[in-house]
Amino acid sequence: MRIKNNEVAVFAIGGLHEIGRNMYCVQYQDEIIIMDCGIKFPEDNLLGINYVISDYSYLVKNRKKIKALVVSHGHEDHIGGIPFLLEKIPEIPVYATPFALALIKGKLEEHGILNTTELHEEHEDTVLKFNKLSVSFFRTTHSIPDTLGIAVHTPLGVVVFTGDFKFDLTPVMDQPAPDFQKMAKLGDEGVLALLSDSTNAEVQQFTKSERFVAKSLHDMITGIKGRIIFATFASNLYRVSTAIQAAIDTGRKVAIFGRSMENGVQNGIDLGYLNLPEGLIVDADEINHTPPEKVMILCTGSQGEPLAALSRIANGTHRQISLQPDDTVIFSSNPIPGNTLSVNHLINKLMEGGAHVIHGRVNNVHTSGHGGQEELKMMVRLTKPKYMIPVHGEYRMQVIHTELAQEAGVPADNTFVLSNGEVVCFGPEGARIAGHIPAGDVYVDTSGKADVGNVVVHDRQILSEEGLVVAVATVDYKHKRVLAGPDILSRGFVYMRESTELISQAQKHVYHVLRNEMAKTDKPKDSDIRKAIIENLSDFLYSKTERRPMILPMIVEKK
Repeated sequence: MRIKNNEVAVFAIGGLHEIGRNMYCVQYQDEIIIMDCGIKFPEDNLLGINYVISDYSYLVKNRKKIKALVVSHGHEDHIGGIPFLLEKIPEIPVYATPFALALIKGKLEEHGILNTTELHEEHEDTVLKFNKLSVSFFRTTHSIPDTLGIAVHTPLGVVVFTGDFKFDLTPVMDQPAPDFQKMAKLGDEGVLALLSDSTNAEVQQFTKSERFVAKSLHDMITGIKGRIIFATFASNLYRVSTAIQAAIDTGRKVAIFGRSMENGVQNGIDLGYLNLPEGLIVDADEINHTPPEKVMILCTGSQGEPLAALSRIANGTHRQISLQPDDTVIFSSNPIPGNTLSVNHLINKLMEGGAHVIHGRVNNVHTSGHGGQEELKMMVRLTKPKYMIPVHGEYRMQVIHTELAQEAGVPADNTFVLSNGEVVCFGPEGARIAGHIPAGDVYVDTSGKADVGNVVVHDRQILSEEGLVVAVATVDYKHKRVLAGPDILSRGFVYMRESTELISQAQKHVYHVLRNEMAKTDKPKDSDIRKAIIENLSDFLYSKTERRPMILPMIVEKK
């Protein structure tokens, strides 16, 4: 991959053909601006994986060119990877809005790198000036406070990254409306390329305002007689604020469960977004001695996370709160990709416990933070980009988004459906695909360590689906004899008591492999023998069962 000296390069290290892991870069000569650094939640087949981050190797290699990491907003899929990036490149200065900055500080403190990180607060009027590049911001609206679009000014024009956005003209919590004038001004100055949120490219209508959901939730909560358990994202301060205001208006006390929810509410209070009357927030002991109609529990777990507060309440393992038959549980969020099954399981569990469960857009308890088709076209009309790159969305969403951009005036040849790592360069002579950089998935498991590795994940999948077979034997390589065994052990493959004939035949296969391999040479290699056992036994077991368990040979050599 080679970027010419007079070209602006744009590429994604995450966020394309997927929901999550947003990370986009603009490079000109010896300067790189990074926009967001998020995580992606794992699919069900990624066993033992907590989340997925990006491959930062290109940035590590070009660390001296990085001028800043600028953040559009504070959702996990835009900031969750920051600690892992900074552990590799600690010198990167980070610029973020107040609420996002508070969330980032919490993550950096958990990783023990808060005191070594250069942090700056950005606002819609902030301008960052470097050598050839500069960065400005414009106000948008989303499902979290302090949401900004990012404009990277280059000698060839402006590269605009919308971040996650919708055009909410009646935002809640005294948040400003989108700054259409600044977007239009960027368009008049000359937008080279637009990187625009594709999440709702399949949704034809405008996305409903947060205020509409606030009114619906308030009316709903007012009509509930028993205890209310309200679950949403801790970062969705709009929804948290709505729930708390409804509790105030109906004379309910509020208990908060879940560390991220506690931190989110405290950040909202510290930044002045939440103004809570004294005595509103109470602990579990007081909740358990308060009439149910005077109680609201605000908790994490709307995505079915097994260790979150709501799952523990549903399973009866929460040490402070037990599910009651007259409880009403409100899911004020939609499942993110990969979480649908776990959310459905949690809803079923809650209903089995006698709770009434309210969830989904059909009940008007949630609205998206992403704009529909008309909003996406409006963004194109406002910014008037020469080139358009759909980001943050699965492949079909990106394709539809390019079609919308063409309807709004962008020539078809000037739209690019890119993949992660694919580099597009814009120069005086036009645009070209300039190659690829590393942009694969990096897995983080429950230990918090990055890069578990594809081989490890693959092995876990085989173990979960096919099981394990262990072949144990003691051999004398010098005299080329099998002294003991081979013995076969099965775990998760077949029930040995009911498969004596299969096990017996497998033992014979391993025995013959050992004899044959030892006869081939005077000094047989242990690795060659293990490989031969794996190949032979795997083929034999597949011929009998049409399954390929993991084969683990254990050869004990007599010295």
